[in-house]
Amino acid sequence: MQLSDFDFPLPEDLIATRPAHPRSSARLLVAEGERITDAIVRDLTDWLQPGDRLVLNDTKVIPARLSGLRHRSSAQGETEARIEVTLLEPRAGGLWSALVKPLKKLREGETVVFSDQLSATLEAREDGQGLLRFNLTGEDFDAALAEAGAMPLPPYIAAKRAADAQDKEDYQTVWAKNSGAVAAPTASLHFDDALLAALKAQGVEFTHVTLHVGAGTFLPVKVDDVTTHKMHGEWGEVTEAAASEIAATKAAGGRVIPVGTTALRLIETAARDTGAIAPWSGVTDIFIYPGFTFHVADALMTNFHLPKSTLMMLVAAFMGKERMDRVYAHAIAERYRFFSYGDASLLIP
Repeated sequence: MQLSDFDFPLPEDLIATRPAHPRSSARLLVAEGERITDAIVRDLTDWLQPGDRLVLNDTKVIPARLSGLRHRSSAQGETEARIEVTLLEPRAGGLWSALVKPLKKLREGETVVFSDQLSATLEAREDGQGLLRFNLTGEDFDAALAEAGAMPLPPYIAAKRAADAQDKEDYQTVWAKNSGAVAAPTASLHFDDALLAALKAQGVEFTHVTLHVGAGTFLPVKVDDVTTHKMHGEWGEVTEAAASEIAATKAAGGRVIPVGTTALRLIETAARDTGAIAPWSGVTDIFIYPGFTFHVADALMTNFHLPKSTLMMLVAAFMGKERMDRVYAHAIAERYRFFSYGDASLLIP
């Protein structure tokens, strides 16, 4: 398998920079077997059945983009420099790893001030990233970050416009609970309270798992032979209760349907050892490409992905490469909106 096998021409104007409002009014492409149907996300009640279980990623996106000033005294007087920071993940000892631009303008031991409440000191450099120590911790840090930070929009949106206050609502799921992601589980952004209530009334059940989506999800694949690609790691957890619910659905003949590739990657990670879902927590770097054996997921709801991305490889593994080529050709011809704020697909092998 070559990287070029997962490439396709995508018109620039199909990249969504804002989501549909209301959330469930986004379009939904349903691919079931060989059939393709054009629908709306709120029509999920037409496709899901009593006893189906949706697996939802309850990670919460932190406002990880920060802009601050570094002040320095020198023989030439006081100088300052604008420093842009994107938080990546918390580290041991209260540090945060972060992308710092420009990192070369910041010395170890220097402080960047982001607001009256929030500042951080560069303690070390590691693999082109900065290790920062903030002046606040716990709830105080969360509150100051919420005030000073902006949502870390994907590069293909950030290149077109800056994040704003609306993104703090739009780029967060309605069930977000556990803080730690720097990217949203985007298929989940299509659900609102009305749709969840309609599905529950229909007999669809829900299980929450946690996978903190990292910035590595946007890293390009740089090898021609995709089987040699090394995936980034992300922390996740399938609790004992979640594993029990999923196992019960499988045993009863119901379908387990992860909402988003993040939920799918996590539950398949939790089933790798025995082929059956089990409680699990840790860092997963599972890489799913054609030839992968799925043990848990019976269908998948997901957005439309970037050419040559690991997520394109995942859906090709799930549905078959030729099938997904036809699905994406249809989506482009029918002008579905792509990527994080775009439309959705329901993939039923």
